[in-house]
Amino acid sequence: MEYRRLGNTGMYVSEITYGNWITHGSQVESDAAVKCVRAALDLGITTLDTADVYAGTKAETVLGKALKGVKRESYELFTKVYWPTGSGKNDRGLSRKHIMESCNASLKRLKTDYVDLYQAHRFDYETPLEETLGAFDDLIRSGKVLYIGFSEWNAQQIAAALKIQDQRGYYRFISSQPQYSMLWRVIESEVVPLCQKEGIGQIVWSPIAQGVLSGKYLPGQKAPAGSRATDKKGGAEMISKFMSNQVLTAVQRLIPIAKKVDLTPAQLALAWVLQNQNVSSAIIGATKPSQIKENVKAAGVKLDKQILAEIDAAIGSVVEKDPAKTVSPTPRA
Repeated sequence: MEYRRLGNTGMYVSEITYGNWITHGSQVESDAAVKCVRAALDLGITTLDTADVYAGTKAETVLGKALKGVKRESYELFTKVYWPTGSGKNDRGLSRKHIMESCNASLKRLKTDYVDLYQAHRFDYETPLEETLGAFDDLIRSGKVLYIGFSEWNAQQIAAALKIQDQRGYYRFISSQPQYSMLWRVIESEVVPLCQKEGIGQIVWSPIAQGVLSGKYLPGQKAPAGSRATDKKGGAEMISKFMSNQVLTAVQRLIPIAKKVDLTPAQLALAWVLQNQNVSSAIIGATKPSQIKENVKAAGVKLDKQILAEIDAAIGSVVEKDPAKTVSPTPRA
């Protein structure tokens, strides 16, 4: 495993982050989840990402259990706030009320006094940005949160937040958590240049495009039983945009390229996102320790310009680059 600084901070994170979206508390049983977390730690993955909304708060509980007895200073723990965690009118969004209550609840579930990174899971159009940023700043000053970040914000939203933080003397955002892969490059034209300028690092999710870049989904054929594309709890909906025959055919052209550099297609996909110097870490999910062991082999891999050019030639026609695709939900009626 290799390690990179998160943005321009002094905190290092592992190039591969273990995330438990969909899996913990949903796809796999608690004991299996604990084995995956311990395997990740044994392989040098020190960065762990979750969110209050994952599996209806169960994912945080499972992760807290898995980390019992592990020296707190030895890992970096990330979670998020925004999506509904209950049925109450204030159980969602980025109001001061919800942020404070959600943070306290996350700490209890994770069985820790603080999280290393607390992230706004989406942009909240209903709450004044000043209110959200003030609450985040107070959490840092209270010691419950060490750093703050956001997920799926566009360049205009990021710039507006940084301006307020600078004007008011608030702690600044230091991380962005966007979707990013060979197939989904919407952050490259606007978000990445701004973040590079402002010292914000990317912790990217879905670097293997929910498994599509592993090459296991074949054009014209049904998705394998038990795969994410057949998961009705959320996985199937998220992966659907990559399941066209055109995309799947293009992905098959990556297999010989991966063989050239002695990588699996999934390892190639992970290595590709890590070539971007603004990427601090790539998040992987896994239901088995063996999957983590395989993915970790992408850490530290350097791809030369010729290989990168071959990748672009293989899939260029199906790559999504429109920055307008970075969106947050519209306000409630």
